[in-house]
Amino acid sequence: MKQIDMNSEEFLAELEKTKKFTDKVINQFGWVYNPNDDVNEGVIMGLARNKLLYGKRFCPCFMVVEDDNGKFKSADDRICPCKPAIEKEIPEEGKCHCGIFCTPEYAQTHEF
Repeated sequence: MKQIDMNSEEFLAELEKTKKFTDKVINQFGWVYNPNDDVNEGVIMGLARNKLLYGKRFCPCFMVVEDDNGKFKSADDRICPCKPAIEKEIPEEGKCHCGIFCTPEYAQTHEF
């Protein structure tokens, strides 16, 4: 497996792109970031890592596997923002499985 140097220019550039991507997602859906910055940082770093390793922003909380054709996929096909988060987790629980995206109401009641 390819190694990622988290201090490399390549990773830092992808990290910046991923932050802009997550900003667009919260604006598009009317969500907010988790009030716990450590959660957000970890998920954004995982998304950036997965983008560099696999070419897609697979949710970092799920395994990524290679299929018989050499293509990568994640458990439940979770590519951020994933369908389960959009359709079920955030509307019903107030946050996605990875925890980065929340409803404003969830964020207000779970402040750190």
